[in-house]
Amino acid sequence: MTNRLAVLLLVLSGVVCGQRRVDPKNSYNRGICVVPMVGKGTTDDPKRPQYAPWPATQDPNGITGFFFQPSDDGSLAIVEFVSRNRAALLPMLNDKTIKSFEETRQSKANIEAAIKPFRKDFDLSKFRMVMP
Repeated sequence: MTNRLAVLLLVLSGVVCGQRRVDPKNSYNRGICVVPMVGKGTTDDPKRPQYAPWPATQDPNGITGFFFQPSDDGSLAIVEFVSRNRAALLPMLNDKTIKSFEETRQSKANIEAAIKPFRKDFDLSKFRMVMP
């Protein structure tokens, strides 16, 4: 009986410990958008992508982080917005004046094809923000 219990504990510990952590690049809700640059370029109103929170907020239900690269002509930004709550991404995703994508709903090839006219060297696999 003791041997069976030991074997059972070994098997269970292997199953429990065998789970891998989620890659931080795949956590949270993420939206990729092509938006205009806004702001006057001053300390109080820096140049930044539209929808990028300024000043930075600590609202856990809002945009918790963003990463961007300028377009080839510098007038637009390709931005990855990150939020714990998908509702925070809805203003961008529902804005018909910009291009917006959810990585979980569109393929990598479709996203890259739509963004390449704005930035020729765009590679989605190198355009990821890691959130803690």
